[in-house]
Amino acid sequence: MGRMSLQTLPADAPPTPKRYTITAGVDQLLLAASLFWALAANPLFLGQALQDRDLAAPQTWGYALALIVLLACLHYLMLAPLANRWTVKPLLGLLVVVTAVAVHFMQTFGIYLDPTMMRNVLRTDVAEARELFSWTLLPHLLVYAVLPLLLLSRVRVVQRPWPRAAAVRLGTALLAGAVFVGTLLAVFQPLSSLMRNHKELRYLATPANLLWSVGAVSAAQARGAAQPRQAIGLDATLGSGAARPRPLLLVLVVGETARAANWGLGGYARQTTPELARLPVINFADVSSCGTNTETSLPCMFAPVGRRDYDESRIRGSESLLHVAARAGVAVHWRDNQSGCKGVCDGLPHDDVVSLNPAGLCADGHCLDEGLLSGLDDRLADAAAGKPGTQLLVLHTLGNHGPSYFRRYPAAFKRFQPACENDDLQQCSRQEIVNAYDNALLYTDHVLASLVARLQAASDRVDSALVYVSDHGESLGENKLYLHGMPYAIAPDVQTRVPMVMWLSAGLPRAVGLDAACLQRRAAQPAAHDHLFHTVLGLLGVHTALYEPAFDLTSGCRTMAA
Repeated sequence: MGRMSLQTLPADAPPTPKRYTITAGVDQLLLAASLFWALAANPLFLGQALQDRDLAAPQTWGYALALIVLLACLHYLMLAPLANRWTVKPLLGLLVVVTAVAVHFMQTFGIYLDPTMMRNVLRTDVAEARELFSWTLLPHLLVYAVLPLLLLSRVRVVQRPWPRAAAVRLGTALLAGAVFVGTLLAVFQPLSSLMRNHKELRYLATPANLLWSVGAVSAAQARGAAQPRQAIGLDATLGSGAARPRPLLLVLVVGETARAANWGLGGYARQTTPELARLPVINFADVSSCGTNTETSLPCMFAPVGRRDYDESRIRGSESLLHVAARAGVAVHWRDNQSGCKGVCDGLPHDDVVSLNPAGLCADGHCLDEGLLSGLDDRLADAAAGKPGTQLLVLHTLGNHGPSYFRRYPAAFKRFQPACENDDLQQCSRQEIVNAYDNALLYTDHVLASLVARLQAASDRVDSALVYVSDHGESLGENKLYLHGMPYAIAPDVQTRVPMVMWLSAGLPRAVGLDAACLQRRAAQPAAHDHLFHTVLGLLGVHTALYEPAFDLTSGCRTMAA
């Protein structure tokens, strides 16, 4: 046998250089990544852009090639100012992962990543996010994130003197810009027509949609943080109702993801509201939401001017209905069973069900909505004692928050079977999804009926009212759309039509001068979130120049006593 000799390296020997399989400059890496995303991350964009074209025609293939070139050039031009030899690999690594995740959810749920949806994403809590992740994400990440990251890890970035690097960057950017402009001119007529008629398509171009939307949200938040909320309703006062013989408690319940299409009181084939159907409630049959997601709808529905003259920066930069009521002397309290009040209760008394931790109602970071009623009897007792005279209690429900509808109700409400009991809706049939969703509505019905029962029990001592309205609706697989958050202009009715219910204690109509039969007739006419601000002020008896009688659902039903 031969002898094996061991050679020891000197202690001061330089480390063995890392072996790379690819050597590339910063601009080559950016161009390669941009082309990869144009081809691999944009099937939805390309599919929508080519939807009405003959796929066998040569012109269609030329148009598709032009779109791919435009996407690649656009992404290069967006990333070039952010990349150098130190930042390019971390930047591309981060974008590879985020883009892969974004594309998965866009394809799974049919969502558009506009600034509103991105604000939802950035403000989603851990419990909500955990429900969205499923095992089907793993193979997608393997192909579109892990493999590109392995390839990126084998790249050695060429080091160039900065004058040469700047010259290469400038030259490549000018070339990319020229190709972009030239290609755009070649397809300008069909592309401009497409974007003019379908503006939402820009939010399918990935990861450009991510970069733009994150930038837009960050800029808006920076502007908001730089200036305090504008005070509104400085003239607000309580009217003659402040001297009424009995105290008043108005409970405003903000529903989550309940759609009118499945609301039993609204004529749905299934009776999903059996308990409310046995009560003297007023059901508003045709109500439009302010938005298709909580981040938009919640601030909007608590603003004096909502969807009819929508101005997001004004709405987010101003106080809400709750601040106006509190300024008038109403005792306001917000109780949350979801992801917060989105700024509408800032600076006002509030709590959340998770921190209250009612026995038997909380698990895995979520609580059932019955927890919102904790302490209600004590509140009614205080109201009966005149502490204070007029109260507004806002309950923000978890409702039908998807995709885990089956987690929103206890076992006693598993009435419609078989129900989807998987966080991944793709693993369930559409009927199973609808069954789980309808079971969650049954539970909402029970919570609202239980609330009415408690208010009714104290009606000899406290005048009270309940107003329930959902923030937005939900898609349950129609046209392969799931969840919510579609741009409002193209959102289906199931995402923008919501249930709304009102209940009045026996003494309230007389106390505030309301004709209940008239209000029942008004409920058959169209209404919207825009009516909420003024209707609540009217019920509470708050006087302010902000109040518009035309948008108070009760104003046409006031008696002479009012």
